[in-house]
Formats: sequence, C-alpha cells, structure tokens
Amino acid sequence: MGDTVTAEVVRFQSRDSMPAKLQYAKALAASGLLPQAFRAQPANVLFAVEYGDMLGLPPMAAITGIHVIEGKPTASAGLISALVRRAGHKLRVQGNDQAATCQIIRADDPGYTFEVTFTIEDANAAKLTGKDVWKKYGTSMLKARAITQCARDACEEALYGLHYTPEELGADVDGDGEPVAAPGEVSEPVTADAAPVTDQEWMDEMLAAAATFADTGAGRELWRRIAEKHHDGQCSAEDRKQLEALMTARFEELKADAEQVPASAVTVVAPLDPEDPWKAKIDDIAGPDEAADTSAEFEELCQAGKITPAHAARIRAAIQVKTAAFGQEAAA
Repeated sequence: MGDTVTAEVVRFQSRDSMPAKLQYAKALAASGLLPQAFRAQPANVLFAVEYGDMLGLPPMAAITGIHVIEGKPTASAGLISALVRRAGHKLRVQGNDQAATCQIIRADDPGYTFEVTFTIEDANAAKLTGKDVWKKYGTSMLKARAITQCARDACEEALYGLHYTPEELGADVDGDGEPVAAPGEVSEPVTADAAPVTDQEWMDEMLAAAATFADTGAGRELWRRIAEKHHDGQCSAEDRKQLEALMTARFEELKADAEQVPASAVTVVAPLDPEDPWKAKIDDIAGPDEAADTSAEFEELCQAGKITPAHAARIRAAIQVKTAAFGQEAAA
C-alpha cells in the first residue's frame, strides 16, 4: 500500500482531477495509523486535506490538526497560534494553573496590543473545571482558551474559519487539546455529501464581479457576500479561495490608480461574522435616521473601550456599506 499512497500523494499535490483526489483519500484511509475519525473514512480524509490546502498545510498536518466537531472545523491552540504567527503577527502567552494571558500585536498595527486573560474563575463560571482534562492539565487549558479568544479578537482573518478548539465545542480532549475516542464524543463523521458544492451560475457571476468591482465599498460588500455563502455551506473552500485571490488583485489595481481611489482607502476589512449581533443590527437598518442612531451607539461604545479595534473596523465598514446603499437609492 505504501507505493500506492506515495503515487497518489504526488498526483494529489499536483492538483489533478477530483477522481485522483478521491483515490488518494481512499488509499490513505486504509491506514491503521490515522486518527480514529479518518480510518476507513475517505470522505473525512478528503475534507481535512482540502481544508488544509486552503490553509497551505500539507495533508498529514491537516489530518492531524483539523477536527470537525458538530459540523464545524476546529483546530488545536497550537495550530491557531501557528496561523497567527505565519500571518506575520506576534503572539505571546504565559500563565499558570490560576490564569493565562495571551497578547497579539498585529503586523499592520504594531502600536496596539490585543490582550486576553482567562482565569480559573472564568473556567469555574463556565463549568469547565469539573472535566478530567481541566483537573490534570489546567495550565494548558487556560492558555488554550486565552490564545483562541485573543486570536478571534485580533486577527480573525488569519484563522480561515478555525475559530475554536475541539474542547471549546464540547469534545473530550487529551492534554494536547486533541479529541479522544470516548463514549458520548461529539465529533461527527463527515459524509461525502457534506462538502460544499458551489452553484455554477452564482460562481460565474461572482468571478466577473470579483475582477471588476468599481470601488473599495463594492469590494467589501462582495467580500462579505462570499464569506456568508461559504459560512452557509454553499461555496466550497477552493472556490472561495479563487474569488478572494481575484478580489485581492482588484484591490491592488484600485490602489495603484491614485486618481480613482486614494491608497489609504483600500485597506481590506474582513466582513462581520454572520452570527455577530452587530450584523443583524446593521441589516435591520431601514433608513438614514436609523443608520445615524446605530452609528452614534457604535461610536459611544468604541469611546468607552467596549469594542476591540479589529471588531470596530468590521462594524464601521458594514455601517458604511449600509449607508452607501441608502445614498444610491436616493440618487436613483
């Protein structure tokens, strides 16, 4: 079987057709050395490897580092830290069995430090400390919680949807934060039809729009629509990656055209998560007066320090898109 797997790895990494990828997944799934969730589960192997490809991870790193818990991809705190650092941001974490603190300094905003502290009191309030892993590895668990919370606040765009560890979504884990096979484990197998399939008509429309949007406001709105489509399981990771590459190139074109768009206006701000309460609040805005009230509430919370700078940037961009839409309706 070893020669077969080696041959299929070469074919897979050359990004051959889907049948070649499926053949590789089937060959690898026959190995008894894989984690339990992947043994004799080629669909699970394919999902993990495709997700890892989006992150630039080799197949085995994806298989051992990405776990699907109740339909959501998760990663260990170690992999999340690696993604943050690979994006160029600085991450520091320290702690003990009473508290852990994580600090992240973004590469594009070195003057500000994101900081999250997770304490044993927080763990008690969340009813975590009764778990066996928390009793045995309390320091590691506190550090993991601090890392993931800080990463979500500071650089969500670097995580590519890997927002949580398996333990945060309820899985039983070992001291390294990896899911363990146990009665009642919540990790679910991924079926063949679970991989998102993109509607071709929608994809054709988005390909054209991603390469030709007129300004940064339209680009941010398009970025948000694509992210929502992917979040809802209606756009594959590969198709999203292709669209975002086109959009990045288009943003660069606009940036180069100083007369059309000032360089300072083309900073790409990640869209709000579809589950973010601010998204629903902004979507419900029905007119300019409501937009003004929402903006005033938002600015007041910012001044009070109740919204992190990264989150504030996404909210402000969403409000601007909504306000621009009212302006366009008035002009029409």
